[in-house]
Amino acid sequence: MITITPVHTLDAVVQVPGSKSLTQRALIAAALAEGSSRLLGPLASDDTRYTMEALRAMGIDCDDRDPDCWQIQGTGGRITEPMGNIFLGNNGTATRFLTSVAALGHGRFHITGSERMAQRPILPLMEALRGWQVTIDSDGDTGCPPLTIQASGVAGGRTVLPEGKSSQYLSSLLLVAPYAATTAELEVRGAILSRPYVEMTLAVMADFGIRVEAAPTQNFFRIPRGRYQGRTYAIEGDASGASYFWAAAAITGGRVVVANVPVPSLQGDAKLLPYLARMGCRIEQTGAGIAVIGPEALAGIELDMGDMPDVAPTLAVIAAFAEGTTVITNIAHLRVKECDRLSAVVSELRKMGAEVEEEPARMIIHGKKSGANLHGATIATYDDHRMAMSFAVAGLRIPGVIIAGEQCVAKSFPDFWQRFGRMAGTE
Repeated sequence: MITITPVHTLDAVVQVPGSKSLTQRALIAAALAEGSSRLLGPLASDDTRYTMEALRAMGIDCDDRDPDCWQIQGTGGRITEPMGNIFLGNNGTATRFLTSVAALGHGRFHITGSERMAQRPILPLMEALRGWQVTIDSDGDTGCPPLTIQASGVAGGRTVLPEGKSSQYLSSLLLVAPYAATTAELEVRGAILSRPYVEMTLAVMADFGIRVEAAPTQNFFRIPRGRYQGRTYAIEGDASGASYFWAAAAITGGRVVVANVPVPSLQGDAKLLPYLARMGCRIEQTGAGIAVIGPEALAGIELDMGDMPDVAPTLAVIAAFAEGTTVITNIAHLRVKECDRLSAVVSELRKMGAEVEEEPARMIIHGKKSGANLHGATIATYDDHRMAMSFAVAGLRIPGVIIAGEQCVAKSFPDFWQRFGRMAGTE
């Protein structure tokens, strides 16, 4: 457990680790590329370690001895049958991405994970891969991992992704589609949630040499056959990780600059900034980075966070300190993250005294100015890194906030507590 020390105000400049989403996408593209790649400023965390170890098991040479510059020797799309199971913990992105990567190989691939991963759905991805003639089964016939793939390459042609509720399904298919035996076409039925993550995938593919023909309004993608080309690729600072430091400024009325998230950013989570501005914060782009300056009083707002699920918990915590009602909509997909984040956030805010309503796809937070109705509590994190980091912010204003299971931040931000402490002047 870790107890958060309240602060009177903040004035800090921080750097965040490399983007987890970009690191994982760049790892896949570099592994499948012809030639070697250098990834500059990558994120070293539990999730990216699982991804890299799985790629090594599939025959990819990955050298991470220099934490600031990883060297990846691409195989041009050749994937080797692993000696044993591929265990990916609770890394949902890697599980979805590597399922499609495994399909490019020849032989048996068995993908497993944690107990929670066995509850996270992957059936739409399986059905789309079957449309490309991939033999894939859910071991328990649950539509969730563990998965067994009898791989013999990806046929290509036309397939349908039955639903776009997780952008990771679509990104997974897009990343491997250039290596199909024939030109791949992909139709997505239903709304694509977290669309900025798909745009990020397309941008990474283009940077590595493959440009996808996309008709976003029709949810149709045509992916040309080709090979990624090895290159040097710089990874942006993580906007999801930055959100906790910007949130700290918002609720304390302080000023925090995040130095290494660019404008514009490939990351959809950077769009949290306009929402903070609507709540009363001042946003400045300076030579040092992006600054958030908190107001004397935050205001509640209504917003759709369908495209930004990872920072929805951050915004919910901020909302508890805003005067008035905040309504966060289009967030049903929070229920299939590392935990049921929608219910978890509601439960822990209530534990602190907040008045919160939970509905199937939204939450409603009735805030008080400066969190006047809030009190300290021991916060359960549900082994979810984003729960730990978002609720840590509340402790900067409210005495007695204790984060249980704080080590779960290693999934995406291993030295979070050190950087958070330096920002607050408590380390």
